[in-house]
Amino acid sequence: MRRNMSTLERLIRLIAGIMILGLYGALTPPWKYLTLIGLVPFGTALTGFRPLHALLGRNRIGPEPRGRAP
Repeated sequence: MRRNMSTLERLIRLIAGIMILGLYGALTPPWKYLTLIGLVPFGTALTGFRPLHALLGRNRIGPEPRGRAP
């Protein structure tokens, strides 16, 4: 798995995921389980990989560096 997210996007997703997950204890049982959707941005921020970006062929961190010619 290659990273396909910029550092800024990872930081924003990490903060958003933590904020959404933080609501888990504040809501009543039917609604509290919806906050588990915060695991998606949190997990993608930790790995730096978005499957949707990979499917669409998008890369937010620029071109892959080329190695030396042999």
